[in-house]
Amino acid sequence: MSTDVLPETQSHPQPPRPQQRSGRQDSPGARWWKRSLLTIGAVVVVAIAGTFISGAMSERESGPKLTYTITRGDLVVSVTEQGTLESSNNAEIKCKVRGFNTVIWVIEGGTEVKPGDELVRLDTLAIEDAISERTKYAHWTRSGAERARADVATAQLAIPEYLEGRYRSQLMTLEKDLAIAQSNLRTAQNMLGHAKMMAERDYVSKLEVEEKTFAVRQAELNVEVKNIEIKVLKEHTKAMELETLKGDLNAARARLEAEEERCKADEARRDLALEELEHCVIKAERSGLVIYPSAAQWKGAPEIEEGATVRKDQVLLLMPDLSKMQVKVGIHESIVDRIKPGLAARITLPDKTLDGEVSSVAEVTRPAGWWTGNVVKYDTIIKLPSVEGLKPGMSAEVEVILDRHADVLTIPVAAVLETVEGDFCWVKTTEGAKRRSLKLGDTDDSFVVVKAGLKEGDQVVLNPLAFIEEAQSEVLKPLDKTKPRQQDSPESGIKSKPPAPGFTKPPSDSKKQESKPKAAKPKQADSKPTKT
Repeated sequence: MSTDVLPETQSHPQPPRPQQRSGRQDSPGARWWKRSLLTIGAVVVVAIAGTFISGAMSERESGPKLTYTITRGDLVVSVTEQGTLESSNNAEIKCKVRGFNTVIWVIEGGTEVKPGDELVRLDTLAIEDAISERTKYAHWTRSGAERARADVATAQLAIPEYLEGRYRSQLMTLEKDLAIAQSNLRTAQNMLGHAKMMAERDYVSKLEVEEKTFAVRQAELNVEVKNIEIKVLKEHTKAMELETLKGDLNAARARLEAEEERCKADEARRDLALEELEHCVIKAERSGLVIYPSAAQWKGAPEIEEGATVRKDQVLLLMPDLSKMQVKVGIHESIVDRIKPGLAARITLPDKTLDGEVSSVAEVTRPAGWWTGNVVKYDTIIKLPSVEGLKPGMSAEVEVILDRHADVLTIPVAAVLETVEGDFCWVKTTEGAKRRSLKLGDTDDSFVVVKAGLKEGDQVVLNPLAFIEEAQSEVLKPLDKTKPRQQDSPESGIKSKPPAPGFTKPPSDSKKQESKPKAAKPKQADSKPTKT
């Protein structure tokens, strides 16, 4: 790469200072000598100033031009992003207490722990109150369940007690009353027969016969009533009483089940509160390193700290597997299509450099907001080899190799001018800088692969937009002069629309873009800087 050197600034001679007046007056010859020296000094200053101004004007007209000699070399296209180390296999330590709770102590992040070491302590006041309440309710419901069980047993005994006791007693009473009624009927019938016989012999009156006849009828009705009572008892009263007793038994069983379920629920709540009381002190199940989970991007600190409020199933701490480390980086949406699993990557850590590869690329972008500058990026995982000394949270610079170009012509991005007509550069010749049309290939932040338009050894002007008027004119050309209008086609049915008047493409002195990947500087042939 050649550079122009501006003319060195010449030192300006200082005019002699006039001597201070003393008390003695100078002679006429001395005064004449002083005037001569002052005049000569003024002439010298004017001459130097004129020389400097004329040199500056000549430089402004010709313009200092930095040039670069086109050579062949290797171009490595890559993208570099910043990330942090994390483990791909993290044992999560979660909060097992229901609802919300307060952290009263938490172990410091990065501490090495052993099985049984305390990690987090939560507030237990609310849980202790819940244990007292649930214990009281559990005793109440247990008492109700025992009462309901006794009612069930009583209802079960009531059925055989009725069948073998009250029912048989009622039946036997009715049968006894029936036998008495039947006996009374037979007695009344005998007395009626005797009265009739005596009436035939005129020993008794007809009134007495009628009285005996009424007594027989009354006895017959008593026998009929007792038969109906026995029939009702056997066919209806017994069935109704059995259904009532069975219903009481079923109701008692239902109350028992309800009381038992309520008792189980209250006992379960009490036992759960007792279990949660044990979970308020979280201990390590295995040895390892303990770290805090990553905070959200819009937050400045992790959510786990003394006084913080946590919820059930929230991840409080992580115990990473240090043998399975990775780096998560965000790839800009403009180049995420070029990132594929299996691409090689170089990871630069504070004390070492590792070689890894891309293991996965997210299909969906991460949420963007003011905390990310509204930049859309995709999470990309870089797998690392198993190396000792790697810890989560270490900063890492990841360079993903997108492509490698061997033995190609390259041109600096600063030497290319992008216009609506195409890409151009200006090559230094004996007659001055001449424009060349370029066909370019892959690019990075520094160099572009030249497919056509240049050859090895050509010297191109860097930043032509600043020094070459033709470059400025190309950029400022309106679109309707540089791009022909589309002719109206009756077949397509589309009419061309002229561009808006005064439309111009903004000037661009390089092909550098924010989303384009970086690359290593290409290997150059033996070329030395030259002055132009």
